[in-house]
Amino acid sequence: MRPSNSAGRGRGKQDDKRKPTTRNSNSNRPKKKFSQNVENERKFYKPGLKQAENVLSTKDSTEGVRLNKFIAATGLCSRREADVHIASGMVAVNGKVMAEMGYKVQPTDVVKYNGETIKGEGKVYLLLNKPKGFITTMDDPKARKTVMDLVGNACKERIYPVGRLDRATTGILLFTNDGEIAQKLTHPSHGARKIYAVTLDKALTQSDYSKILSGLQLEDGLAPVDRLEYINDKDKKHLGIEIHIGRNRIVRRIFKELGYEVMKLDRTLFHTFTKKNLKRGDYRFLNSEELKYLKMK
Repeated sequence: MRPSNSAGRGRGKQDDKRKPTTRNSNSNRPKKKFSQNVENERKFYKPGLKQAENVLSTKDSTEGVRLNKFIAATGLCSRREADVHIASGMVAVNGKVMAEMGYKVQPTDVVKYNGETIKGEGKVYLLLNKPKGFITTMDDPKARKTVMDLVGNACKERIYPVGRLDRATTGILLFTNDGEIAQKLTHPSHGARKIYAVTLDKALTQSDYSKILSGLQLEDGLAPVDRLEYINDKDKKHLGIEIHIGRNRIVRRIFKELGYEVMKLDRTLFHTFTKKNLKRGDYRFLNSEELKYLKMK
């Protein structure tokens, strides 16, 4: 698919009319409805050019870069995981197994992981407005459509989806080759903020509303919900839900636990990123302001 290259491009109000905003809620009863736009969210809407950082900066090119940082910059894993790989003898530098954690890679060094040469590459961060019918995986043995069919030609770097959206779910999905950022956004102790617009098969009762906000016990543990609000007070089938947990099909399973079927599920926010001005199936790269904020969190 083609990248989005205009701030005014997209489906406009039709795509965004059910975007919930965020407010703290400590009550088990409905409060003010989610706003149907995200104008009060951080305004990171203008598409930017591709942001890539050379793994060896000017300073690094003379002093070298720590081996774990070099490995993480390839998108292979996080720095912490790189330390484990180094300690286990899976990393070699210039033909010798490197067990020294503090070793600094020089521009002329040849680094291999599990026998294969790895190269430091620019870090890339890309947002996709995922359409329905695409699987969030790098490839599919059944030859079904995957999100890589949409972003595979976006850049020369090998990028990966951060988390996943199931085949029927639409909305914002982040891709990167930055292993550390990916781990931070998906790790249970951090958990990126996520907002979904939900359409149910029937109206949500007040009793079930309260149960969801209190946290349901599912087969894989408690499912805490940060916020739950009706998008329209007159229509109890359409809701906005905010969560930080990222377990498989968690939103659908929350409602299924109480006898509801999710008919439509659209992720309108991930971390601080929305699909504002991004047509379904299009992508864009993060701009410099977004990158700074992403790395601050």
